Amino acid sequence: MPTHFGPADGPRQWPGDAVADPKRSKRTLSVAASFLTDASALEQHLPEGFTLAGEPAVTVEFHHMTDIDWLAGRGYTMIWVTWPATFKGSRDRATGKFLAVVWENLTDAIITGRDEIGHPKLYADIEEARRLDGVQICTAGWRGFRFLELEVSQLHDAETNQQGPASDGNLMLKYKPRTGAWGEADLCQVTLTPASDPDRHVEQRQAGVGTVRFHKATWADLPTMHHVVNALAALPVIEARGGTVTLSRGGKSYRDQRVLV
Repeated sequence: MPTHFGPADGPRQWPGDAVADPKRSKRTLSVAASFLTDASALEQHLPEGFTLAGEPAVTVEFHHMTDIDWLAGRGYTMIWVTWPATFKGSRDRATGKFLAVVWENLTDAIITGRDEIGHPKLYADIEEARRLDGVQICTAGWRGFRFLELEVSQLHDAETNQQGPASDGNLMLKYKPRTGAWGEADLCQVTLTPASDPDRHVEQRQAGVGTVRFHKATWADLPTMHHVVNALAALPVIEARGGTVTLSRGGKSYRDQRVLV
């Protein structure tokens, strides 16, 4: 919206004279860290039809993106919080990363991503990634309240073609409320981003020791999302599961997103 001016341009819709090159754009610095937590705590935050798949490991990923073609060379940053899950519907079954929440620091990407592909996106102030004394540091906040810190230290080179566990892709819940009928849904569906991304090329990967910390917030600290941050802050960190720093180029536009039933 507003649709009466025509379709909204974005990563999946382009003006006629613009040129996209998914093998070149975008350039991404990804910083991730994982930790093992309590399975029953994670299960509380899975929608109907989902179950945990494997170990209850939470991964937080900062993706600092530059040279984005659909933004005419500009960039922005996204944060993903995921854990492994399986969805079983009336027709479909898929196992992969359950995308619990996404934070981004660009409203344009938030709006189109929520509406078109069902990503659970929120806004955050995300600082530029920085490296100090060999430690990669990432932080996020909202209007002065820092709610997330991630660090990867003791970095060393790792294989660029390293493969993770077998996955059908990223799973998420797309939800739109019904206007005037509070608590009811106009739309509630599970969407899948297939794992295949042939245009993405990893140029460098490093591994190390990763740490993640969510800071508990009051309502006054984060009036619109303290419940999200506090749910993540309440997850016990049983064991750190390492971190990575990855430099890549290219990537898909999520036009292959589909609904699971």
